Amino acid sequence: MTEEKKHNDSPSEGKDAWSADQLDRLHEIAQRVLDGARAAGADGAEVSASNYLGISATVRMGEVETLEYSQDRGLNLTVYFGQRKGSASSADLSDLSLKKSLDQACTIARVTQEDACHGLADPDLMAVDQPDLDLWSPWDISPEEAIELATQTEAVALAADDRIDNSEGASTASGSAVSLYANSHGFVGRRRSTRHSLSCLVLARDGDSMQRDYWYDTRRHVGDLADAETVGRRAAQRAAARCGARPIATTRAPVLFVPETARTILGHLVSAISGGNLYRGSSFLRDQLDQQLFPGFVTIEELPLLPRGLRSSSFDGEGVACRQREIVADGVLRGFVLGSYSARKLGLTTTGNAGGVHNLTLRPGDRSFDDLIKDMGRGLIVTEMMGQGVSVTTGDYSRGAAGFWVENGEIAHAVEGVTIAGNLKDIFAGVQALGSDLDERAGTRCGSILVGDLTIAGS
Repeated sequence: MTEEKKHNDSPSEGKDAWSADQLDRLHEIAQRVLDGARAAGADGAEVSASNYLGISATVRMGEVETLEYSQDRGLNLTVYFGQRKGSASSADLSDLSLKKSLDQACTIARVTQEDACHGLADPDLMAVDQPDLDLWSPWDISPEEAIELATQTEAVALAADDRIDNSEGASTASGSAVSLYANSHGFVGRRRSTRHSLSCLVLARDGDSMQRDYWYDTRRHVGDLADAETVGRRAAQRAAARCGARPIATTRAPVLFVPETARTILGHLVSAISGGNLYRGSSFLRDQLDQQLFPGFVTIEELPLLPRGLRSSSFDGEGVACRQREIVADGVLRGFVLGSYSARKLGLTTTGNAGGVHNLTLRPGDRSFDDLIKDMGRGLIVTEMMGQGVSVTTGDYSRGAAGFWVENGEIAHAVEGVTIAGNLKDIFAGVQALGSDLDERAGTRCGSILVGDLTIAGS
């Protein structure tokens, strides 16, 4: 068993008191750094700072494998001298380290080239309202309780099916974080959030071969977290179902992406409409704004103010107010994903996405997963993807996959060792149906996606 413990600044009066104290401390530090930047002659500055406390326990075959306490803290600062930019960071928040970081950032800014697109976000775009999004729910779980929960989860999985005879472990984790962003416009944004998770990965014996699979849950509130029975049993069912997996002959057929793999399709979309790829001209969607990408029943929206959302926030990494919007409406691309720098490069306005997209959501369809299998008739269900064979520049798509072959609207057998190939434009346009099985366990929220007629390269 390995054990790592760090108790500096650990809460003495509960997580609520700790979060309030730490936010006040981060606010005071940020203000001192901003004042120091102004005194050094900077025309603008911004500071982000955070503190995190966490515990995790992993059990494998009934034995404690790891128990870890963690505390991470840090500060990032950026200064602007005209349109010259310098940045520095520090994990040490002492006065001496902060002064060194500020001096380094100022030195960098004074010697770099000017860039007309550098600078703070427009002050008129700062988030005025910062509503409570219900992201804070500390879990005062003891090490013994974390170990017991992981042990129970693994035990459920190992007992669920005779074919499950080994495990790569079950884990319990809980973390509490506070963060603050401030800039010389006078904006100060505070966040506090929690995240709790439970996971299990087991192996099923299939003759002389082994199949592995997992299940997990992750939530802001521990009361929303799936229990040991649910996670363990689901992990075992998934691993056992893969027994007998084999390749199929190369063919063209519909492909049904389950939510865990469907969200990767949306991830490729976001990458292609993000500012860096757009202004560099390295996106296959650079000229597609207001063009039809998907069928008319597809709507993809950003929901930053979603209560308990895993990517909820009222402001982005530059203090810009986040807002709900439809990125794809009725299949038409209606917006890009931009921070201030990339927006200026493109002659546009930031979309409040410095730091990423907040709760990207594919609006669910009305078809259950079983309905989608029947609709597909014959084709491949993809439950796992491997490799990184995707070009955002051309849209070319080629990734390894595993899952299940469907014949006559029913699962026939497990599949492994195949590759799905096509072009993302064709995949987007070829969406045939959307599932009602919305998966909320990630910052990208979606159900299953049925795509028609893709190349499946097999044996």
